[in-house]
Amino acid sequence: MLKKIIRFILNPKIRFNYLTILGLYNDWDDEKFLRKKYKLYTGKELNLYAPETFNEKIQWLKLYDRNPGYTELVDKYSVKKYVADKIGSEYIIPTLGVWDCFDEIDFELLPDAFVLKTTHDSGGVFICKDKSALNKKKAKKFLNKWLRRNYYMSGREYPYKNVNRKIIAEEYMTDESGEELKDYKVFNFNGIPKMIQVDYDRFRCHKRNLYTTEWDYIPASIEFPTDPDHRIEKPQCLDQMLKLASVLSQGFAHLRTDFYVIENKIYFGELTFYHGSGFETFTPEKFGFETGSWLALPGSEADLRMKERI
Repeated sequence: MLKKIIRFILNPKIRFNYLTILGLYNDWDDEKFLRKKYKLYTGKELNLYAPETFNEKIQWLKLYDRNPGYTELVDKYSVKKYVADKIGSEYIIPTLGVWDCFDEIDFELLPDAFVLKTTHDSGGVFICKDKSALNKKKAKKFLNKWLRRNYYMSGREYPYKNVNRKIIAEEYMTDESGEELKDYKVFNFNGIPKMIQVDYDRFRCHKRNLYTTEWDYIPASIEFPTDPDHRIEKPQCLDQMLKLASVLSQGFAHLRTDFYVIENKIYFGELTFYHGSGFETFTPEKFGFETGSWLALPGSEADLRMKERI
């Protein structure tokens, strides 16, 4: 407990995030909040007048690209129908149930292994590998905590503002490791896949490697360590994955499309408009400018200047 108090006192980011959860910044307008958080995370002022880096442009999109239709796409339940209509239901991980609260869940109807997720945020995932050993009290406490969380307020990501808060159950699935599912996160810009991020060892020592669409290793990192010596085989279905990513990202300035691969079969993960909420560290710094150059913001330069005045 003492260590947590010391971290709270000494670390301004931890302090800001904790106070955000408590609602102390709920009356701040979105721009003021994002400028404050951006400065804490990057040490720099947020440039909305002429954004250049990937993170700066993500903040711009959060403030000015506000389509109510995005809400459906970040909802972990409703997005499945949207994606199935776009690319086919064979890429969708089956939903085992959906409920408004934990007490509605009938565990007798669930298989021995499953995953419970909250639909309105990022991070509310509870994995059950053996139902006979499930600690329901622990699961309830975890999921209720996430159901109470107002994810929109933590990063002012507009699509999450009106998402229905529910719990869904999905099949528990693993890849060749037998322990986890590697995320293949495809970064798309105006419907064109440009980069693939692969997350692995998430439950031990989270790492992520970056690759070009030709599967060449990119000697750079985003927030988490990268390991050039860790060999991740090029998926046999990579070309098909990129085609699916392109279909799903058409019409969006930037959209990250996430997939899993199990026995060379592709499964859809999620759609993400604002990678890392625009606060993750790009190393080297010039890599943040390079990825930023891929993101063409909607509207002309005159439009950007006008919106800076609003």
